Amino acid sequence: MLATREPGGSPGAEVLRALLLDPRGDWAPLTETLLHFAARADHIACTIGPALAAGTWVVSDRFYDSTMAYQGYGQLADRAAIAQLTTLIGLRPDLTLILDVSEATARTRMIARGRSPDRYEREGAAFHERVRAGYRAIAAAEPDRCVLVPADGAAQEVHEAIMAAVRQRLL
Repeated sequence: MLATREPGGSPGAEVLRALLLDPRGDWAPLTETLLHFAARADHIACTIGPALAAGTWVVSDRFYDSTMAYQGYGQLADRAAIAQLTTLIGLRPDLTLILDVSEATARTRMIARGRSPDRYEREGAAFHERVRAGYRAIAAAEPDRCVLVPADGAAQEVHEAIMAAVRQRLL
């Protein structure tokens, strides 16, 4: 199994990740969307694609649904354009776990980490509620691929819910 992340996951995509998460960044929604897809294209070409070709399971912390939720719903970018770019990359996950967490719990956990918030973490509650609504809409639209996992509980409870979904869908 290969564990990876987005944005990032390959050398070129990590460079773009640094730009995207830099609190000084102020991208137009379309620019930011295209940067995410540029990072994703590199990630697929250099990391995910070769792993899948070798028969390796790939687990990615975020993928194209995050762009739809954050840019499409959170930043109100053109969702039809994001859907077209998603089709263009030509790779669909077998299973997407969407961890559904309240804004209050997310804030508490972020503060407990004790590190400086990135660009997205600095956004206000209204942005994060739009993102959450976006993820919920994605899960509702694609129940064959997506599982909405309640994630406000203790780490062990969330882990058990994730493992149950994986066992039910993939094993």
